[in-house]
Amino acid sequence: MRNRNGGAGKIVLSSALLFCFFSGIAQTVFTVSQPNKQLSPYTGMTRAHWKDAALYLLKGAFTHVKQLDDPMQFPKQPGKSYPHSKAQIPTEKLEGLCRTMFLAGPLLKEDPALRIGNISVGEYYRHQIEMLIDSNSSTYIKNRAANGGPSQTLVEFGGLALSLMSAPEVFWEPLPKAMQDALASKMLSYGEGPTIGMNWRFFNINILSFFKSKGYVVNEKYLLDLLDKTLAQYRGDGWYNDSPYFDYYSMWAFQMYGAFWAENFGRKYYPEYAAKFLQNLHDAASHYPYMFGRDGKMIMWGRSMPYRMGASIPFPLMSYTNDASLNYGWMRRIASATILQFLEKSEFLSDNVPTLGFYGAFEPAVQTYSCRGSAYWMAKLFLGLYTPANSQFWTAVENEGPWADSLKPNLVYNQLQQNTDILITDYPGIGAAEIRATTNSKTIGVYQGTENYNRLSYSSEFPWQADGPNGEVAMNYLLKRTADTTWEAGRMFAFKGYKNEVYYRSLSMAADSSVQIELAELPIANGIVRVDKINSSVEVAVRLGHYALPELGTPIRVTTKRVKGYDVKIIDNGRWQLAMVTASGWAKLEAVKCSGLHPEALNSSVAIASTIALPGNTNLPPLVSWMLWKPSGKPFTKQELVPVMTMSIKNTDIELVFRDKSHFNIHHGD
Repeated sequence: MRNRNGGAGKIVLSSALLFCFFSGIAQTVFTVSQPNKQLSPYTGMTRAHWKDAALYLLKGAFTHVKQLDDPMQFPKQPGKSYPHSKAQIPTEKLEGLCRTMFLAGPLLKEDPALRIGNISVGEYYRHQIEMLIDSNSSTYIKNRAANGGPSQTLVEFGGLALSLMSAPEVFWEPLPKAMQDALASKMLSYGEGPTIGMNWRFFNINILSFFKSKGYVVNEKYLLDLLDKTLAQYRGDGWYNDSPYFDYYSMWAFQMYGAFWAENFGRKYYPEYAAKFLQNLHDAASHYPYMFGRDGKMIMWGRSMPYRMGASIPFPLMSYTNDASLNYGWMRRIASATILQFLEKSEFLSDNVPTLGFYGAFEPAVQTYSCRGSAYWMAKLFLGLYTPANSQFWTAVENEGPWADSLKPNLVYNQLQQNTDILITDYPGIGAAEIRATTNSKTIGVYQGTENYNRLSYSSEFPWQADGPNGEVAMNYLLKRTADTTWEAGRMFAFKGYKNEVYYRSLSMAADSSVQIELAELPIANGIVRVDKINSSVEVAVRLGHYALPELGTPIRVTTKRVKGYDVKIIDNGRWQLAMVTASGWAKLEAVKCSGLHPEALNSSVAIASTIALPGNTNLPPLVSWMLWKPSGKPFTKQELVPVMTMSIKNTDIELVFRDKSHFNIHHGD
């Protein structure tokens, strides 16, 4: 880990965005009853409180169940989520069933007689499993067709296999033998079928492994092939490549499946494979916790954001590594705080069911493969309740890990991840974590090329804001040639190197590869210094946004200054103030009001710098700016707003001298 001293238009809201802010009746927010401040001085949460949280979510789901035949089907959220046709409804019901089992399983394992209202929870799930094989049932699932490919049914059966494996005495053993055989035939038709070369392989692995453990004949050669290919996706530092993406989900999904498989099946049948998965999990312990803020907040980054707190599941599973030296108190502090990050938000639930979004419903963060029940994939965090109650994860006293003493407030800390080009940055001054990565999406897909991946950086304190139709942008570049009618957000980033704490990438315009920006950014204690260089064979308009701030009750205050010859724009929402300072190459700096683009509030603001680059001009000055932050309440000083004392530019070399006398030479080129 390295460290250094810091210097100092009108928008029409869609029905889905309106849903985000105005739908549903008031929900009961989760509270920690009788918090245990001795064991958990930061969150008050113990293992018993995790069970309370799981039951809280499960009770919400059961408000839509009146009798055993009722499926786990929930009101559709307006927008792109499915179902859009009757043909999708059986899959929608299957998602609700299999995903809420992640909540029910750990609770039923300890209390088989659990009831919610007049419903026996164990009886309900067993009955619903039986309905999957009853051709007269509205929730009946057909066997995979002989030529059938990978499908959402494979995903859900992979999740069902996890629950069967984790709590067989609840979900499997009470079933009559004939039903067990019929379920095995159905699930194996998918498990032995084709898959996708990413984390989906685990769905097949789970199905094949569970039924092998129960004495059924399975395609063992296929199982071993899937295990080999999955382990081949490992890149180091806890990261698996999810063909081709890296994000929270690629981290926690691979690590969770690998650890669970190893503990519940692999140790007995394939101990060498189990050891590899557990070693990979152990690798994550020294890096993954740094991706969460000091207060345990997770970063809004990557696809499937409605899975939210699921990102913390590797932490309780670390107990499977049998390493007593790990800081389990820090890990539980993060995981418990991530639960509260969402469950304590009033907008988190609508109709007693988690919304699709981040804090509340947020259409820009939704993928078309999600239905309302999809959000319960987050409940995989509660699979941590299957770990022994006397494990160190549950018995260690909560602590803040290195945030408490090792990370100094006037410094910034960077970790470059092995073979992934990901930079993790921690800012002790504000307790925030930040992620920088690369992406390469020429076209925009379900999540490819979207705000899930194309931000210059992602922060635990400043969640990403969606791009707007009138050039609204936060923490990214927008590009537009003269003939273009719409802005293109940067989405083709290539890693160029990390040297002397400067993170280098290049940005190519997807519509015109002759438009490129060489990017260089230097995290400092209270912000980011950017030194970028644009090259273009055509005239192109350029916009660069800072992080955005949500409006929290009162209008955001905007301050305009000129300090030491530099333009300064400051926005302040009463919680945070963000300053953007343009030092070279920018023609205009403004504060832009936005509506319907931020995950925390209807209204928001962002500081944006802009200019026009002329074609073939090799003498364009570098685009230099710094993006700063500070808690609200105490104004920025001149020294904080201008942390760079001198800046000298010579061809492709830019030398910065900071107030602490540190020198940084930034070089754009090969």
